[in-house]
Amino acid sequence: MKMTARFLARLSCPKKDGRMHWWVWALLGILLAVMPWIVAAGFGNTWLRILNFALLYVMLALGLNIVVGFAGLLDMGYIAFYAVGAYLWALLASPQFGLHWPMWAILPLGAGVAGLFGLLLGAPTLKLRGDYLAIVTLGFGEIIRIFLNNLNAPVNITNGPQGISAIDALHFGSVSLARPMDLGIVTIPSLVAFYYVFLMAATAIIGIALRLERSRVGRAWAAIREDEIAAKACGINTRNVKLLAFAMGATFGGVAGGLFAGFQQFVSPESFGLLESVMVLCMVVLGGMGHIPGVIFGALLLTLLPEFFRQVAGPVQQALFGKIYIDPESLRMLLFGLSLVLVMRYRPSGLWPSPQRQREIDDTQRVDAPAAMPVRHQ
Repeated sequence: MKMTARFLARLSCPKKDGRMHWWVWALLGILLAVMPWIVAAGFGNTWLRILNFALLYVMLALGLNIVVGFAGLLDMGYIAFYAVGAYLWALLASPQFGLHWPMWAILPLGAGVAGLFGLLLGAPTLKLRGDYLAIVTLGFGEIIRIFLNNLNAPVNITNGPQGISAIDALHFGSVSLARPMDLGIVTIPSLVAFYYVFLMAATAIIGIALRLERSRVGRAWAAIREDEIAAKACGINTRNVKLLAFAMGATFGGVAGGLFAGFQQFVSPESFGLLESVMVLCMVVLGGMGHIPGVIFGALLLTLLPEFFRQVAGPVQQALFGKIYIDPESLRMLLFGLSLVLVMRYRPSGLWPSPQRQREIDDTQRVDAPAAMPVRHQ
């Protein structure tokens, strides 16, 4: 009887854990649904706009995580795919060429074109690793930005450094998200409507990333990340798998770029500089490479933390010293850089690493630690 009771107790535990699991997801869904209203009421539209940009950076970080975290390929020019998606939306939904394509046509096309650019980047770099791969990808990102900056002569395509304005906002048929949506019972402000669209897109990308991580392709990426030679010896087609990593990561970047253009309604080459690539890479590394929850946390933190420093830098100096000695913008970057240094010093595996990576780092530190010197007794 005792054995039977113990067996039934073990069977009942997973069911209880499962119920708790769904309760947690339900509460998280409710929190995300009411989040824009809370932020708008408590902090204003400025922070709601920042929250929308945070969701865009979540999509970018998840795309780069496929290349850096899953496949172990250092990509310093990832922002180029973001630019491709944004400019494709701008060219097909603005007065620049007189085209006003619908959203359902532009977003998939932008994802496909960005994926093609990912293949173009990956094909010449298959034999490169480490620093050499980082330099090539960095050059690719700068080439895209310079092209966008100079494709205004002899034929004006991108309008050069002035950028493209009057871009069509995200819209569903005749309903544009640039204007408040009157549903009769409640009126949804424009920024709140954008938040819900970005949240759905980010949720879809998270689901795809989770399926990829657990798939056969995801295991092949992990094998290449750990030891490419051993993976090739085991029969993995490293060439195709690495190209697929570049293409999938670029696809996510293209989707985020299209949403950015439809949200901002203006794009220019200044939005796609090297600093943006570095920032997205910091989100992946700081959150925890290869760990999807950690990458999401890193993207949210590195989007919201600098803005928090910007808001408090001036008032704190005014309260402590009576006047502002350091420009809030400069102090913001100083505090932000100091935070990154401290985190990398004390949390080298990231703020929320995957359990496997944390074990690997702990084992490495244990092996590298010097052995204790024997004590001689007099």
